[in-house]
Parts: sequence; structure tokens; C-alpha cells
Amino acid sequence: MTHGSGVRRTIGVEGISRVEGEGSLRVEVRDGTVTDVALDIFEPPRYFEALLVGRHFTEAPDITARICGICPVAYQMSACAAMEDACGVAVDRRVQSLRRLLYCGEWIQSHALHIYLLHAPDFLGCADAVELAERDRGAVERGLDIKRTGNLVMSTVGGRAVHPVNVKVGGFYRAPDRDAVAALREPLARARDDALATVTWVSGFDFPDVVGDYRFVALRDPGRYPIEVGRPASSEGLDLSPAEFADLAVEEHVEHSTALHARLAGRDPYLTGPLARFALNAGVLPPVAFEAAAAAGLGQGCSNPFQSILVRSVELVFACDEALALVEAYEPPDPPATEVMPRPGVGTGVTEAPRGLLLHQYEIDADGTIVKARIMPPTSQNQLTIEADLRRVVERGLDLDDADLQWRCEQTVRNHDPCISCAAHFLDVSVVTT
Repeated sequence: MTHGSGVRRTIGVEGISRVEGEGSLRVEVRDGTVTDVALDIFEPPRYFEALLVGRHFTEAPDITARICGICPVAYQMSACAAMEDACGVAVDRRVQSLRRLLYCGEWIQSHALHIYLLHAPDFLGCADAVELAERDRGAVERGLDIKRTGNLVMSTVGGRAVHPVNVKVGGFYRAPDRDAVAALREPLARARDDALATVTWVSGFDFPDVVGDYRFVALRDPGRYPIEVGRPASSEGLDLSPAEFADLAVEEHVEHSTALHARLAGRDPYLTGPLARFALNAGVLPPVAFEAAAAAGLGQGCSNPFQSILVRSVELVFACDEALALVEAYEPPDPPATEVMPRPGVGTGVTEAPRGLLLHQYEIDADGTIVKARIMPPTSQNQLTIEADLRRVVERGLDLDDADLQWRCEQTVRNHDPCISCAAHFLDVSVVTT
């Protein structure tokens, strides 16, 4: 589509559901040049950090789990890691393995939800998952079966699938018995087969030819793909302790958003999430996931944001395979939790939520009362990069008609964050001649 001199195109989003609240988006083009891009988060702040001040350190996992219904385990695990760091406690390896199994359950259900119900319809010309089910019922049923398995893992280990109740600082209130965990073998084996089929299915999508210039940030955990532990690292060679990363990641207010934006050293935007994890850790994927990635045409890294759905599919294979291995090796921790006694200090915890690195940092006093809290979710870390992606995609798509450009922008937003992508269709394009 050709637009003459003096034409202004405005892509506007009035309401984006579940972007840690409410948000809007605006891209303006004048005379063929993108002049403004803004991802606006306009809901009043939720003040979870303020709510935590004055509470006992043992309450942080349950309070912060309520931040997100899709990835509550991520908030619980980061909170536990931070509090244990503050108190100088290292948990038993069996507790750590059980935490990893619980986190795998969250990855499985979250990735399946995002791939099948929220993101795939964009690539298949469907308005939503309902229309996709009408066209390919088997695919959607496969996705729901995988998600159901993730929920089963979470309920078996965590007590329930949403906002688990079995997690505590130091470990768990109770350890599931061997028979309950062993019962996960068969559904996880089926889910792994379905995840492999997912990689094959997604690899057949038509991906726009877009390459991002990303500064990747993700955890590294020597010898294995990172989930619940690791050191923050970057594609530019950073290797940091959680506390060092907390100091380097500077958050700032911007005029158009009530959500903080994070930069490295207050200067450089960066990307966290599946693309970052894969770029920094593909070599330690288990063989079944590494081979699936190679068969799908992924190398040791991927910088096409539209192929994030393919990388998530590979991570889905990994999470199912990892969970199965943890089930096979399960030893109930006895006791199920390490005793954690408070002491004054600051603790930092970082884990890999399904959509990216999640940081918690707390200061507690001698009685275990929280004095200060900081929570930095993946969405706030990725917002600047999402805006840069939108600019890049619109600049490359100026010859598209308004409907196609709208579709491409929706895909661009959903590439990065399943909380943003829960709005099925939310962009309106208007072309105004000035």
C-alpha cells in the first residue's frame, strides 16, 4: 500500500487486557517515517512492594504469588530464593529438585497456554482459539492436554494448580509421597510426545523475515537449562551474581507508563525470556529438545522475534523431559523444609519465569520483618524492547495495507509476553491525511 506525502498513520490500542493490569499502545507514522512508539501501562500501580513492608518474611511467597495467576510459582520461587539469601540458608538438594519439578509444571501449562490459545491463531489467520479449534480441533485439544499435565504437576507438588499452597521459605509444608509423584510419569511421557508434535506443527508456520538486534539477558546454570537457580548473564559477556544484577538493572519512570522500565546500567534496553534463554543456553538442552530444535531449523540462537513461539515449543519439550527425569529420580525430602531463622540483611533471588527473568530483593530486620521490597517482573524489563520491535516491524511494513499492518503489530506484541497477549484482538488502525 502506497501512502503519499502528508499522510499520518496512527496505530492505536485503547485497552490491552492482562498486561499486569491495563495498557494501551500507540505507533505514529508521518510521511513514511515512524515518529513515535509507546507501550502505555496506565492502570494505577498495585503497590505489592508497599504491601509487603511490615509483613513477616515467611509471608512473601504467598503474597507475591497473587501477582500472577499464570506464573505464581515464579513469584514464590524468587521470593523464597531472596529470603533464603538474606538469611544465609541453602536448602537440601531434594528440596531444590522438588522446586524444579513444580516450576516445570508451571512452564508446561504456561507455554502450552501461550502457544496454542494466545499466539498460534495469529499465524494461522484465526481471530482466536475458538476459530482455531473449528479449523483444527486436534491441535487445540493437544494443547489443552499438555496444559492439563502441567496443572497436574503443580497440584501434585504445590497443592493446587493456581496459587499453590504448599510452598514455604525453606522448602515445602509437606513432601508428596512417591506414589503420587510416580503417577505423573505416564501423563508427562504423553505430554513430551505432544510437545514434540508441537515443535513440528509450529515449525510449519509462516514467520515474517524480521531480525532483532537484541541484548539478551537470562540465567545460566552450569550444565543444565536454567529455571529455578542460576547467575544472570548476557549475550555481551556479563556474568553476575543476583545482587550484582539487581544493582546493574536500573528501573525508571516514563511519562506514558505507570510500569517501571528497566535498563542495564541505566542505559541499555535488553530482552529476557525464551529467546534469551535459548541464545545463552541452547547447548545444555537435553538431547530430545536439542534435536527437536535442530530439526525445526533453529541453530544455537534465534533473533527473529516471531519465532519465539518456536523457541517456546522447544522449551515445552525440555520442560516435559526435565519433569519426567525429576519424577524418575524423586526422593521425598525429609524434612520437607530447611529451618530458616531471620537475621538482618538484604537478599536477592532470581528465577526464570516462563516469560523471562524475575527478580525479588528484600531487606529484613532481626525479627524477620520486611523493611524494603523490590520486584522486577519480565514485562517491565522487556517493554523497551517491545517498543523497539514495533518500530522495526512498522518500518518494514509500511507498504502493507491497514488491516495487514494491524495484524502484524498484534503479532509483534504477542511475541514477547503471554500476559499482554491475552487480548485476542485489540489494535485499531486509522489513516488520517493531514
